[in-house]
Amino acid sequence: MSNDRVETHVVTPGGDRHFQEFFVKGAWQEDVNAVYFKGVEVARPAPGVIAAILEARAVILCPSNPVTSLGPILAVPGIREALRDTRAPVFAVSPIVGGAAVSGPAHKLMAARGWEVSALGVARALEDVADLVVIDSIDRDLAPAVSALGLEVLVAETIMKNRDERRRLATEILARIEREQQ
Repeated sequence: MSNDRVETHVVTPGGDRHFQEFFVKGAWQEDVNAVYFKGVEVARPAPGVIAAILEARAVILCPSNPVTSLGPILAVPGIREALRDTRAPVFAVSPIVGGAAVSGPAHKLMAARGWEVSALGVARALEDVADLVVIDSIDRDLAPAVSALGLEVLVAETIMKNRDERRRLATEILARIEREQQ
């Protein structure tokens, strides 16, 4: 994303914590009041990042924590704009299934941002950059609400416990990308 230093910080009732301190040392047990990215205001995209986005055939935002994994990337000046400007379809895979994080503290961090902890909350957080959101079949009832945001929806089995399941989901997404580009 950037060669510049960008640190994720979590503000808890006990104080400001570097994300690693919150996540590893504290085992993400503290409540979260806010999240911010120290240094992102002066960070610049790494060489080639913007060109890669603008020249891509497709962009897939994998099912990562929308606050602490995708958040710092999208906060680097120019990256979010490049995702908006690319002619490539941008797919976002929700890491929230059935109103809960598949792993880690995404639910706490999303709530701290004021985002609904659901696949719809993920769609709202990424609606300005995504064209299509992949949601789990458990969340199929949310598909009309995601569509109402102006996003396409792909309902799929997104929980991947082994290589075959990862391959199956990747194949399904790539097939949809191929259809989009025809």
